[in-house]
Amino acid sequence: MAKTYHFKVGNGDMALVELENGRRILIDINIRSAADNSNDDTPDVAAQLREILDRDDDDRLFVDAFLLTHPDADHVRGLQNHFHLGPLSSHKAADDKIVIRTMWSSPLVFRRRRKDDLLSADAEAWKDEARRRVALFRKNKTLGDGDRILVLGEDVDAKTDDLEGILVRAGERFANVDGIEDELFDALLLAPRLAETEDEANILTKNNSSVIIQMRIGAAGKEDAAYLLFGGDAEVVIWEKLWNRWQDEPVNLAYDLLVAPHHCSWHSLSCDSWSEKGEDAVVSPDARSALAQGRPGAMIVASSCPISDDDKDPPCIRAKREYEDMAGGFSGEFKCVGEMEGDDPVMFEIGRNGPKLKRVALAATTAAATGVGSEALAHG
Repeated sequence: MAKTYHFKVGNGDMALVELENGRRILIDINIRSAADNSNDDTPDVAAQLREILDRDDDDRLFVDAFLLTHPDADHVRGLQNHFHLGPLSSHKAADDKIVIRTMWSSPLVFRRRRKDDLLSADAEAWKDEARRRVALFRKNKTLGDGDRILVLGEDVDAKTDDLEGILVRAGERFANVDGIEDELFDALLLAPRLAETEDEANILTKNNSSVIIQMRIGAAGKEDAAYLLFGGDAEVVIWEKLWNRWQDEPVNLAYDLLVAPHHCSWHSLSCDSWSEKGEDAVVSPDARSALAQGRPGAMIVASSCPISDDDKDPPCIRAKREYEDMAGGFSGEFKCVGEMEGDDPVMFEIGRNGPKLKRVALAATTAAATGVGSEALAHG
């Protein structure tokens, strides 16, 4: 079976997709310093991740691909402490850091940040490593493990026009996980895309330039056992644009598992402020339509702290209610990772009938693991 793991990182994102053939795709990380402290009760998500991963023939832990949706600290925190950066020849066994065989990175999410929006040291390190790999491709026109990169989305001023072979444009599909076409996987890049007007460029901030991707996962002999949809911190205007672009082909927004954007934020569903307008805040019908394309029995998962009935955002109680209402429309469920028992990651097994909620017990987890017993989600 294929699997997805959703780590308990508070208001942040960290998910791992494991294909049936063992290839693993990491989406964002939020490894807080408290998680590295054995005297703190923050879940040790780095140790949990390491326990799941395999080692290569040189005894190096690795992920086949690592997608950074955008460079906010709560999506890239812990990169330098836990992942090897630079050529494989400089990997030190004593450090035992995780190798990133292939980076999936967008230049637009870095270019579009505000001048006063400073990057964290980890985000700068990611940018530098992406530049190293792109430069190596320009020089050699081929890349190996630890040097590969997929550039997600065109850059401005034709800066990526010479990157054919590693460039994926918005609206294109790709099936390359770690340098090999994979019949158990393909993905549609939905965003970011180049701005068409100057007014549009003004709203395409770092969050609104998040990578949005739909993954098709094959399992148990079924080519489309599950569709997964990840959207980083994309806000309402982007989901409106996606609906306007794909409303005649809504299959391109379909999912069996959606990670609710921006940690169940109201700003992905409405232009109105939740803290200022409360229940008078109005949902955008187009954004809601884009996010409501769940297949029968689909799951919506919030990677956030527990959701309280207050004016906080994210996570937002009104957004939770909207997602619960969406899920009801396709006989699905809404789950908040931070509200689930224990410290282990929340895990879904993907078989012919789509994702099924499971509880995974890891030796790295300090709290005792217990069973869950959720039923499989039927897709007809």
